[in-house]
Amino acid sequence: MDEKNSAYPELTGRIDSGNAAEVEEKLRAELAGRDGEPLVLDASKLVYISSAGLRVLLRLRKTHPEMKIVGVSPEVYEILDMTGFTEMIEVEKAYRVVDITGCEVIGQGANGTIYRIDQDNVVKVYNNADALDDIQHEREVAKLALILGIPTAISYDVVRVGNSYGSVFELLNARSFSKILATEPDKMDWCVAEYVGMLKKIHGTVVPSGKLPDMKEAVLDWARFLEDRLPPEAGRKLVSLVEAIPHDDHMIHGDYHTKNVELQGDEVLLIDMDTLAVGHPVFELGSMYNAFCGFSELDHSIIKKFQGFDYDTAQTFWRKVLAAYLGTEGTQKLREVEDKARIIGQARLIRRSIRRGGLESEEGRREIDYRVKVLVSLLETTDTLLF
Repeated sequence: MDEKNSAYPELTGRIDSGNAAEVEEKLRAELAGRDGEPLVLDASKLVYISSAGLRVLLRLRKTHPEMKIVGVSPEVYEILDMTGFTEMIEVEKAYRVVDITGCEVIGQGANGTIYRIDQDNVVKVYNNADALDDIQHEREVAKLALILGIPTAISYDVVRVGNSYGSVFELLNARSFSKILATEPDKMDWCVAEYVGMLKKIHGTVVPSGKLPDMKEAVLDWARFLEDRLPPEAGRKLVSLVEAIPHDDHMIHGDYHTKNVELQGDEVLLIDMDTLAVGHPVFELGSMYNAFCGFSELDHSIIKKFQGFDYDTAQTFWRKVLAAYLGTEGTQKLREVEDKARIIGQARLIRRSIRRGGLESEEGRREIDYRVKVLVSLLETTDTLLF
Protein backbone atom coordinates (compact mmCIF):
# COMPACT_ATOMS: atom_id res chain seq x y z
CA MET A 1 0.00 0.00 0.00
CA ASP A 2 1.25 3.49 -0.86
CA GLU A 3 0.58 5.15 2.50
CA LYS A 4 2.01 8.50 1.40
CA ASN A 5 -0.92 8.93 -1.01
CA SER A 6 -3.56 7.40 1.26
CA ALA A 7 -6.49 9.07 2.96
CA TYR A 8 -6.19 9.13 6.80
CA PRO A 9 -9.65 9.54 8.43
CA GLU A 10 -9.96 9.08 12.20
CA LEU A 11 -12.20 6.66 14.06
CA THR A 12 -12.99 8.02 17.53
CA GLY A 13 -14.87 7.12 20.70
CA ARG A 14 -17.47 4.37 20.37
CA ILE A 15 -19.02 3.17 17.13
CA ASP A 16 -22.22 1.17 17.69
CA SER A 17 -25.79 0.92 16.43
CA GLY A 18 -26.61 4.33 17.89
CA ASN A 19 -24.13 6.25 15.74
CA ALA A 20 -22.86 3.90 13.02
CA ALA A 21 -24.95 5.55 10.27
CA GLU A 22 -23.73 9.01 11.30
CA VAL A 23 -20.07 7.84 11.37
CA GLU A 24 -20.43 6.28 7.92
CA GLU A 25 -21.99 9.45 6.50
CA LYS A 26 -19.14 11.54 7.91
CA LEU A 27 -16.49 9.19 6.49
CA ARG A 28 -18.16 9.16 3.07
CA ALA A 29 -18.19 12.95 3.00
CA GLU A 30 -14.50 13.06 3.95
CA LEU A 31 -13.64 10.52 1.25
CA ALA A 32 -15.84 12.00 -1.49
CA GLY A 33 -14.25 11.64 -4.92
CA ARG A 34 -11.54 9.29 -3.66
CA ASP A 35 -13.10 5.90 -4.40
CA GLY A 36 -10.50 3.29 -5.20
CA GLU A 37 -7.67 5.12 -3.43
CA PRO A 38 -5.74 3.47 -0.56
CA LEU A 39 -7.34 4.12 2.83
CA VAL A 40 -5.64 4.17 6.25
CA LEU A 41 -8.05 4.48 9.17
CA ASP A 42 -6.49 5.92 12.35
CA ALA A 43 -8.09 4.07 15.26
CA SER A 44 -5.85 5.46 18.00
CA LYS A 45 -8.86 7.25 19.60
CA LEU A 46 -11.34 4.41 19.05
CA VAL A 47 -12.38 2.74 22.32
CA TYR A 48 -15.11 0.36 21.14
CA ILE A 49 -16.70 -0.92 17.92
CA SER A 50 -19.83 -3.06 17.63
CA SER A 51 -21.09 -5.25 14.81
CA ALA A 52 -22.83 -2.19 13.35
CA GLY A 53 -19.49 -0.39 13.21
CA LEU A 54 -17.82 -3.44 11.67
CA ARG A 55 -20.40 -3.41 8.87
CA VAL A 56 -19.42 0.20 8.16
CA LEU A 57 -15.81 -0.95 7.71
CA LEU A 58 -16.91 -3.72 5.34
CA ARG A 59 -18.83 -1.27 3.17
CA LEU A 60 -15.86 1.12 3.11
CA ARG A 61 -13.66 -1.74 1.99
CA LYS A 62 -15.82 -2.22 -1.12
CA THR A 63 -14.91 1.29 -2.35
CA HIS A 64 -11.36 1.20 -0.92
CA PRO A 65 -10.00 -2.35 -1.44
CA GLU A 66 -6.59 -1.25 -0.14
CA MET A 67 -7.62 -0.53 3.43
CA LYS A 68 -5.57 -0.58 6.62
CA ILE A 69 -6.44 0.21 10.24
CA VAL A 70 -3.64 1.56 12.45
CA GLY A 71 -3.18 2.56 16.09
CA VAL A 72 -5.62 -0.11 17.30
CA SER A 73 -5.85 -0.56 21.08
CA PRO A 74 -5.58 -4.08 22.53
CA GLU A 75 -9.31 -4.02 23.41
CA VAL A 76 -10.42 -3.05 19.89
CA TYR A 77 -7.88 -5.41 18.34
CA GLU A 78 -9.41 -8.30 20.28
CA ILE A 79 -12.83 -7.49 18.78
CA LEU A 80 -11.39 -7.29 15.27
CA ASP A 81 -9.46 -10.51 15.78
CA MET A 82 -12.40 -12.46 17.22
CA THR A 83 -14.66 -11.44 14.32
CA GLY A 84 -12.10 -12.37 11.67
CA PHE A 85 -11.38 -8.80 10.54
CA THR A 86 -7.64 -9.21 11.08
CA GLU A 87 -7.69 -11.87 8.38
CA MET A 88 -9.53 -9.66 5.89
CA ILE A 89 -8.00 -6.26 6.60
CA GLU A 90 -4.48 -5.25 7.62
CA VAL A 91 -4.66 -4.18 11.26
CA GLU A 92 -1.76 -2.58 13.13
CA LYS A 93 -1.81 -2.44 16.91
CA ALA A 94 -0.94 0.63 18.92
CA TYR A 95 2.26 -0.04 20.82
CA ARG A 96 3.09 1.03 24.34
CA VAL A 97 6.05 3.44 24.42
CA VAL A 98 9.03 2.50 26.61
CA ASP A 99 11.82 4.95 27.52
CA ILE A 100 15.25 3.33 27.99
CA THR A 101 17.09 6.48 29.06
CA GLY A 102 19.51 5.56 31.84
CA CYS A 103 18.58 1.86 31.76
CA GLU A 104 21.26 -0.79 32.37
CA VAL A 105 22.44 -2.74 29.32
CA ILE A 106 22.32 -6.43 30.26
CA GLY A 107 22.82 -8.00 26.83
CA GLN A 108 23.92 -7.11 23.34
CA GLY A 109 23.92 -9.06 20.10
CA ALA A 110 24.12 -8.61 16.36
CA ASN A 111 20.48 -7.57 16.03
CA GLY A 112 19.74 -5.60 19.17
CA THR A 113 20.46 -4.54 22.74
CA ILE A 114 18.72 -5.72 25.91
CA TYR A 115 17.97 -3.17 28.66
CA ARG A 116 16.61 -3.69 32.16
CA ILE A 117 13.61 -1.35 32.43
CA ASP A 118 12.61 -2.28 35.99
CA GLN A 119 13.26 -4.93 38.63
CA ASP A 120 11.12 -7.53 36.88
CA ASN A 121 11.36 -6.76 33.16
CA VAL A 122 13.81 -6.25 30.32
CA VAL A 123 13.30 -5.02 26.76
CA LYS A 124 15.24 -6.06 23.69
CA VAL A 125 15.51 -3.07 21.36
CA TYR A 126 16.15 -4.04 17.75
CA ASN A 127 18.71 -2.27 15.56
CA ASN A 128 16.38 -2.53 12.60
CA ALA A 129 13.81 0.29 12.79
CA ASP A 130 11.28 -1.86 10.92
CA ALA A 131 11.70 -4.86 13.22
CA LEU A 132 8.20 -6.32 13.54
CA ASP A 133 9.07 -9.29 11.30
CA ASP A 134 12.29 -9.83 13.30
CA ILE A 135 10.32 -9.76 16.54
CA GLN A 136 7.81 -12.28 15.24
CA HIS A 137 10.67 -14.55 14.11
CA GLU A 138 12.38 -14.39 17.49
CA ARG A 139 9.14 -15.11 19.36
CA GLU A 140 8.52 -18.15 17.16
CA VAL A 141 12.01 -19.61 17.55
CA ALA A 142 12.06 -18.89 21.31
CA LYS A 143 8.76 -20.75 21.63
CA LEU A 144 10.22 -23.63 19.59
CA ALA A 145 13.29 -23.75 21.86
CA LEU A 146 11.11 -23.80 24.97
CA ILE A 147 9.00 -26.64 23.56
CA LEU A 148 12.22 -28.55 22.81
CA GLY A 149 13.34 -28.17 26.43
CA ILE A 150 15.66 -25.13 26.33
CA PRO A 151 14.92 -22.82 29.29
CA THR A 152 14.32 -19.34 27.88
CA ALA A 153 12.18 -16.26 28.43
CA ILE A 154 9.27 -15.62 26.04
CA SER A 155 8.31 -12.08 25.06
CA TYR A 156 4.90 -11.04 26.39
CA ASP A 157 4.66 -7.57 24.81
CA VAL A 158 5.83 -5.57 21.79
CA VAL A 159 6.57 -1.89 22.42
CA ARG A 160 7.85 1.21 20.68
CA VAL A 161 11.31 2.38 21.77
CA GLY A 162 12.40 5.60 20.08
CA ASN A 163 12.29 5.02 16.33
CA SER A 164 12.37 1.23 16.67
CA TYR A 165 10.50 -1.61 18.34
CA GLY A 166 11.26 -3.79 21.32
CA SER A 167 10.22 -7.09 22.87
CA VAL A 168 9.52 -7.12 26.61
CA PHE A 169 10.48 -10.15 28.72
CA GLU A 170 9.99 -10.93 32.39
CA LEU A 171 13.37 -11.56 34.04
CA LEU A 172 12.91 -11.05 37.78
CA ASN A 173 16.16 -9.83 39.35
CA ALA A 174 18.12 -11.85 36.79
CA ARG A 175 21.88 -11.38 36.48
CA SER A 176 23.88 -12.17 33.39
CA PHE A 177 26.90 -14.47 33.62
CA SER A 178 28.95 -11.48 32.45
CA LYS A 179 27.93 -9.55 35.55
CA ILE A 180 28.66 -12.53 37.82
CA LEU A 181 32.14 -12.98 36.31
CA ALA A 182 32.84 -9.25 36.61
CA THR A 183 31.72 -8.90 40.24
CA GLU A 184 32.22 -12.38 41.74
CA PRO A 185 35.43 -13.81 40.24
CA ASP A 186 35.39 -16.67 42.77
CA LYS A 187 32.37 -18.06 40.88
CA MET A 188 34.38 -18.59 37.68
CA ASP A 189 34.29 -22.41 37.89
CA TRP A 190 30.58 -22.42 38.76
CA CYS A 191 29.88 -20.20 35.73
CA VAL A 192 31.96 -22.49 33.49
CA ALA A 193 30.05 -25.58 34.63
CA GLU A 194 26.61 -24.00 34.18
CA TYR A 195 27.56 -22.34 30.90
CA VAL A 196 28.88 -25.60 29.43
CA GLY A 197 25.87 -27.50 30.77
CA MET A 198 23.53 -25.17 28.89
CA LEU A 199 25.73 -25.36 25.78
CA LYS A 200 25.61 -29.16 25.76
CA LYS A 201 21.83 -29.05 26.24
CA ILE A 202 21.52 -26.79 23.20
CA HIS A 203 23.84 -28.90 21.06
CA GLY A 204 22.12 -32.10 22.17
CA THR A 205 18.72 -30.86 20.93
CA VAL A 206 17.56 -32.15 17.56
CA VAL A 207 15.36 -29.63 15.71
CA PRO A 208 12.57 -30.81 13.38
CA SER A 209 13.65 -30.35 9.77
CA GLY A 210 13.10 -26.89 8.34
CA LYS A 211 12.21 -25.19 11.63
CA LEU A 212 15.48 -23.21 11.93
CA PRO A 213 17.97 -21.84 9.37
CA ASP A 214 21.09 -23.87 8.56
CA MET A 215 24.20 -22.08 9.86
CA LYS A 216 26.34 -23.82 7.26
CA GLU A 217 24.65 -21.78 4.52
CA ALA A 218 25.57 -18.51 6.23
CA VAL A 219 29.19 -19.56 6.87
CA LEU A 220 29.50 -20.76 3.28
CA ASP A 221 28.41 -17.29 2.16
CA TRP A 222 31.21 -15.79 4.29
CA ALA A 223 33.74 -18.16 2.75
CA ARG A 224 32.64 -17.44 -0.80
CA PHE A 225 32.70 -13.71 -0.09
CA LEU A 226 36.35 -14.07 0.97
CA GLU A 227 37.44 -16.56 -1.70
CA ASP A 228 38.72 -13.90 -4.13
CA ARG A 229 40.01 -11.69 -1.31
CA LEU A 230 42.45 -14.30 0.05
CA PRO A 231 45.49 -15.84 -1.64
CA PRO A 232 44.04 -18.27 -4.23
CA GLU A 233 44.96 -21.49 -2.46
CA ALA A 234 43.71 -20.22 0.90
CA GLY A 235 40.42 -18.95 -0.59
CA ARG A 236 39.69 -22.28 -2.28
CA LYS A 237 40.61 -24.23 0.84
CA LEU A 238 38.36 -22.15 3.08
CA VAL A 239 35.37 -22.80 0.83
CA SER A 240 36.12 -26.53 0.53
CA LEU A 241 36.55 -26.95 4.29
CA VAL A 242 33.14 -25.39 4.94
CA GLU A 243 31.52 -27.36 2.11
CA ALA A 244 32.84 -30.58 3.66
CA ILE A 245 30.96 -30.02 6.93
CA PRO A 246 27.90 -32.31 6.86
CA HIS A 247 24.39 -31.03 7.49
CA ASP A 248 23.47 -31.28 11.16
CA ASP A 249 19.96 -30.85 12.63
CA HIS A 250 21.23 -30.16 16.15
CA MET A 251 20.51 -26.72 17.58
CA ILE A 252 23.10 -23.97 17.95
CA HIS A 253 22.47 -20.59 19.55
CA GLY A 254 24.63 -18.55 17.19
CA ASP A 255 25.54 -15.80 19.68
CA TYR A 256 26.36 -17.77 22.81
CA HIS A 257 28.23 -15.48 25.15
CA THR A 258 27.92 -14.65 28.83
CA LYS A 259 25.57 -11.68 28.41
CA ASN A 260 23.03 -14.00 26.82
CA VAL A 261 23.01 -16.45 29.73
CA GLU A 262 21.06 -15.24 32.77
CA LEU A 263 20.70 -16.50 36.33
CA GLN A 264 17.16 -15.94 37.63
CA GLY A 265 16.90 -17.22 41.16
CA ASP A 266 18.47 -20.66 40.87
CA GLU A 267 17.48 -21.16 37.20
CA VAL A 268 19.79 -20.54 34.25
CA LEU A 269 17.99 -19.03 31.25
CA LEU A 270 19.09 -18.45 27.66
CA ILE A 271 18.06 -15.15 26.04
CA ASP A 272 18.47 -13.31 22.73
CA MET A 273 17.16 -16.14 20.58
CA ASP A 274 16.97 -14.52 17.14
CA THR A 275 20.22 -16.20 16.02
CA LEU A 276 19.03 -19.75 16.71
CA ALA A 277 20.00 -22.14 13.92
CA VAL A 278 21.05 -25.71 13.26
CA GLY A 279 24.54 -26.86 12.40
CA HIS A 280 27.81 -28.41 13.49
CA PRO A 281 29.17 -27.18 16.87
CA VAL A 282 32.27 -25.68 15.19
CA PHE A 283 30.05 -22.82 14.01
CA GLU A 284 29.03 -22.10 17.61
CA LEU A 285 32.62 -22.29 18.84
CA GLY A 286 33.68 -19.82 16.14
CA SER A 287 31.13 -17.32 17.40
CA MET A 288 32.15 -17.95 21.02
CA TYR A 289 35.84 -17.49 20.19
CA ASN A 290 35.04 -14.11 18.68
CA ALA A 291 32.98 -13.04 21.71
CA PHE A 292 35.77 -13.78 24.20
CA CYS A 293 38.93 -13.38 22.11
CA GLY A 294 38.55 -12.45 18.45
CA PHE A 295 36.81 -9.09 18.74
CA SER A 296 39.28 -7.98 21.42
CA GLU A 297 42.60 -9.45 20.28
CA LEU A 298 43.80 -6.16 18.75
CA ASP A 299 42.24 -3.92 21.38
CA HIS A 300 41.81 -5.54 24.79
CA SER A 301 39.56 -2.72 26.02
CA ILE A 302 36.73 -3.94 23.76
CA ILE A 303 35.94 -6.94 25.93
CA LYS A 304 35.61 -4.70 28.98
CA LYS A 305 33.12 -2.46 27.19
CA PHE A 306 31.18 -5.37 25.76
CA GLN A 307 31.17 -7.97 28.55
CA GLY A 308 32.17 -5.97 31.62
CA PHE A 309 35.22 -8.07 32.52
CA ASP A 310 38.84 -7.82 31.37
CA TYR A 311 40.67 -9.66 28.59
CA ASP A 312 42.54 -12.00 30.96
CA THR A 313 39.22 -13.10 32.49
CA ALA A 314 37.80 -13.64 29.02
CA GLN A 315 40.77 -15.75 27.95
CA THR A 316 40.64 -17.85 31.12
CA PHE A 317 36.90 -18.39 30.81
CA TRP A 318 37.14 -19.38 27.13
CA ARG A 319 39.87 -21.93 27.77
CA LYS A 320 38.09 -23.45 30.77
CA VAL A 321 34.84 -23.64 28.78
CA LEU A 322 36.55 -25.30 25.80
CA ALA A 323 38.24 -27.88 28.05
CA ALA A 324 35.00 -28.67 29.88
CA TYR A 325 33.00 -28.86 26.65
CA LEU A 326 35.49 -31.23 25.01
CA GLY A 327 36.11 -33.18 28.22
CA THR A 328 39.89 -32.93 27.99
CA GLU A 329 42.82 -30.97 29.34
CA GLY A 330 45.03 -32.16 26.49
CA THR A 331 46.90 -29.16 25.12
CA GLN A 332 47.14 -30.52 21.58
CA LYS A 333 43.43 -31.32 21.32
CA LEU A 334 42.40 -27.96 22.76
CA ARG A 335 44.72 -26.10 20.37
CA GLU A 336 43.44 -28.13 17.42
CA VAL A 337 39.77 -27.35 18.13
CA GLU A 338 40.50 -23.73 18.99
CA ASP A 339 42.23 -23.31 15.62
CA LYS A 340 39.16 -24.67 13.84
CA ALA A 341 36.96 -22.21 15.76
CA ARG A 342 39.37 -19.39 14.92
CA ILE A 343 39.07 -20.13 11.19
CA ILE A 344 35.30 -19.62 11.40
CA GLY A 345 35.74 -16.60 13.66
CA GLN A 346 38.41 -14.86 11.59
CA ALA A 347 36.46 -15.41 8.36
CA ARG A 348 33.45 -13.73 9.93
CA LEU A 349 35.48 -10.80 11.29
CA ILE A 350 37.27 -10.16 7.99
CA ARG A 351 33.99 -10.16 6.06
CA ARG A 352 32.39 -7.94 8.69
CA SER A 353 35.21 -5.42 8.53
CA ILE A 354 35.20 -5.29 4.73
CA ARG A 355 31.42 -4.86 4.57
CA ARG A 356 31.65 -2.02 7.09
CA GLY A 357 34.19 -0.09 5.01
CA GLY A 358 37.36 -1.36 6.67
CA LEU A 359 39.32 -1.14 3.40
CA GLU A 360 38.64 2.60 3.25
CA SER A 361 40.83 3.53 6.25
CA GLU A 362 44.42 2.82 7.20
CA GLU A 363 43.39 1.39 10.58
CA GLY A 364 40.79 -0.84 8.93
CA ARG A 365 43.27 -2.13 6.35
CA ARG A 366 45.78 -2.94 9.10
CA GLU A 367 43.16 -4.94 10.96
CA ILE A 368 42.08 -6.81 7.83
CA ASP A 369 45.70 -7.55 6.86
CA TYR A 370 46.38 -8.92 10.33
CA ARG A 371 43.31 -11.14 10.30
CA VAL A 372 44.01 -12.39 6.78
CA LYS A 373 47.53 -13.44 7.83
CA VAL A 374 46.12 -15.28 10.86
CA LEU A 375 43.48 -17.00 8.74
CA VAL A 376 45.93 -18.06 6.03
CA SER A 377 48.35 -19.50 8.60
CA LEU A 378 45.53 -21.46 10.25
CA LEU A 379 44.35 -22.81 6.90
CA GLU A 380 47.87 -24.06 6.14
CA THR A 381 47.76 -26.41 9.14
CA THR A 382 44.10 -27.52 9.04
CA ASP A 383 42.65 -30.25 6.84
CA THR A 384 39.17 -30.45 8.36
CA LEU A 385 36.89 -28.29 10.48
CA LEU A 386 35.31 -31.35 12.08
CA PHE A 387 36.21 -32.57 15.56
